Amino acid sequence: MAAIMPVYGNTGGNTGASVGQAPQGLNPNPTRTPEWELKQAEAQVNKVKTQIAAQEAAKKRIKKPSSKDKKALAAYNAQISKINAKISAMKDSLGRLKEGVVTAQNKVYESKGEYEKLLRGADRDAYLAVKALFKNYGLESLSDNIYNYVKDGFSADTISLLLQDTSEYKERFAGNEARKKAGLPVLSPAEYLSVEASYRQIMASAGLPVGFYDQNSDFATWIGKNTSPSEIQSRVDLATQATILAAPGYKQALNQMGISDSDLTAYFLNPTKALPYLQKSAATAAVGAEALNQGLTFDKAYAEQLALMGIGQEEARQGYSQVATELETFQALGQIYGEDWGQRQSEEAIFEGDADALKTKGRLLSRERGAFSGATGTGRAGLGGSQVTQ
Repeated sequence: MAAIMPVYGNTGGNTGASVGQAPQGLNPNPTRTPEWELKQAEAQVNKVKTQIAAQEAAKKRIKKPSSKDKKALAAYNAQISKINAKISAMKDSLGRLKEGVVTAQNKVYESKGEYEKLLRGADRDAYLAVKALFKNYGLESLSDNIYNYVKDGFSADTISLLLQDTSEYKERFAGNEARKKAGLPVLSPAEYLSVEASYRQIMASAGLPVGFYDQNSDFATWIGKNTSPSEIQSRVDLATQATILAAPGYKQALNQMGISDSDLTAYFLNPTKALPYLQKSAATAAVGAEALNQGLTFDKAYAEQLALMGIGQEEARQGYSQVATELETFQALGQIYGEDWGQRQSEEAIFEGDADALKTKGRLLSRERGAFSGATGTGRAGLGGSQVTQ
């Protein structure tokens, strides 16, 4: 592999402020992020450019005396020489400051993990190729390692082998670590990913709940024990069959609790792992039932959110009773005063104490009270009431 050729230059000393130091008149950012340091470096470059332009303009304004006036001409030449020396020193400083800008820009690239912008030629190609491969494994976190190995001159094949010794790689392919301990042959990354994909497809086809045997960590145990996809398919088929053959009354009761057939299949497949999903489904259904009992909309995702917040059936009953009581009133007030209000705003105010919802609610009530108390000629009997001529 060709030796690495970084884009950045050397930072040698300079006659002005050091890179990262705020020029006079700029307020330094105490966090000193790479982006902040880049702005400071660019500001210094622009400042010196302005100074050079000012000296050039000053030089042009000096009128050259007649060659016959030897004394005036000597003074002119001395003044021009002095300005030229200043301009030369400033240009030297400008060159170093520009190198500082490049260095600061590289720090920004490093902080963002944009290492390909720091490399050239074969090094950049190697970095991008290995990065793409490990991104496919779900190991984008190894970009730093890849860059450092490329910078040290390792080939793409060697880098791939070195990365297999990282904790991130071993965790991602944990099933292989278990296979090693069991004396089983290790799967190649491609084989490992293929087996995972088969497991995932089996679970998805059975309609099992999201989060139930669909994560890489879920499959590591099966891979470590050399459990084939066909065996997993047989287990799922047995669980599905058990669901189909379950007593109709039993299934109906569970369905009314919000527990679906796929939840039940998950339970037959692994009772311990499925229990939290069943409990969540039942709790979600209990919350949703109280919304429906009040003639309101049942939003499964929001009901699940409330259940996870610890809202039980009794609290849901009281809350949705209040939502139903006030919803029509606040919807009408919202239309009058140009505010958005619906069931979700009522739910957020009552169940969550959401600050924005409560603020809107208070604003609507305040405006209605103001309109009522300030009415002249006619009196408002309140929303929904009749007008009385005074």
